[in-house]
Amino acid sequence: MSWLNWPNRVTLARILLVVPLVICLLNLNMGWPGIRYVTLVLFVLMGVSDAVDGFLARWLKEETPLGRFLDPIADKLLVICAVVILATEEGSVRGFRLPSWVPVIAVSKDILVVLGFAVVYLATNRFLIRPRIWGKLCTLVQLVMVGWTLLAPDLAPVLQCCLVPLYWLASTLAVVATLDYLRLGTRFAATTPPAGK
Repeated sequence: MSWLNWPNRVTLARILLVVPLVICLLNLNMGWPGIRYVTLVLFVLMGVSDAVDGFLARWLKEETPLGRFLDPIADKLLVICAVVILATEEGSVRGFRLPSWVPVIAVSKDILVVLGFAVVYLATNRFLIRPRIWGKLCTLVQLVMVGWTLLAPDLAPVLQCCLVPLYWLASTLAVVATLDYLRLGTRFAATTPPAGK
């Protein structure tokens, strides 16, 4: 089976789309109002591709170690770039700037998880890449939060008010997912002998 199968191609395309997404986000307040809609289309396309690559991998029976590694990388790049830029003055949606603590918690989660996986690898000489329900739920809510923020100026006031609960829900799930991954990593390191022993 080739490493460059269709699911991995879709994932790689999603990673490459991070570049135009970041450019659009950084130019949200540079004059042309249509840039927000272009950004939203790119964001939705990337979100849909996340579901498509997983579906293709299962349907074509082409799940690979590379795909299991690239998929969460693509998700992290998408979410982190979006929440960090949407919390800046230049890249925020006017009137709907993300509070600074939202990206701080999101970035901290990913840093801690990556460091935890590195420690597990150093302790066991094995990679632990295992998606967890809390991590998937956290990513889903973060994606909804970003999409909702980009759409916010076009929403009714009652729907705009949903943003604050989304901030809190996404951040709470990030903390829960971090603790879940750290617990998984600790158990794996404690019960798995180093490779080759």
